Amino acid sequence: MGLEKNNGEGIHPDDIINALKGHLPEGYVFIPDAPLGEESEKYNKEPNIEDMVHCLVNVIPADKISLTSNEVISKMTMIRKQASELGIPQIVVMTMPDKACKLVGKNVTKIYTSIAIKNNMQKCSNRLGVPMDCILPVKNYHEEVGLDNDMDILILNAVSQIVNFANDYIGMQQQNKTNQ
Repeated sequence: MGLEKNNGEGIHPDDIINALKGHLPEGYVFIPDAPLGEESEKYNKEPNIEDMVHCLVNVIPADKISLTSNEVISKMTMIRKQASELGIPQIVVMTMPDKACKLVGKNVTKIYTSIAIKNNMQKCSNRLGVPMDCILPVKNYHEEVGLDNDMDILILNAVSQIVNFANDYIGMQQQNKTNQ
């Protein structure tokens, strides 16, 4: 389940914002169009750093960026704005670059030299407001029968960036707590 165009479908943006702030309990089941409210006994009123999100990761298919509805982009932007206000770092993982560029489909090592991929990254940056250096193209394992080192490098780079951003966020939170 993800963000959907129509209200009542997919995860409600307020639930994602609650997750960012650490208000959702472990194992919470998302209910479309029914976000967890402060009045619920499940609502974590006093979250600690372990309950909070340390890095917001958006996943968008490279071949669908232009087709993503304005309603979904609007929801993503609202969530991003809240994450920014909370100081939470943000990354976009751009999947399926092989569907957006035939060159990358033939040779994944061309991912950062492909004009089509760069254009899709720029479209993504423009629509979501995420800097280009926070958009990470990653080829999915969906047709391969074995491992591919070139694909693995892209995936490991994305995971490494996410972990580094999250660690930096935790470090800043701990430093802010010490300074208070």
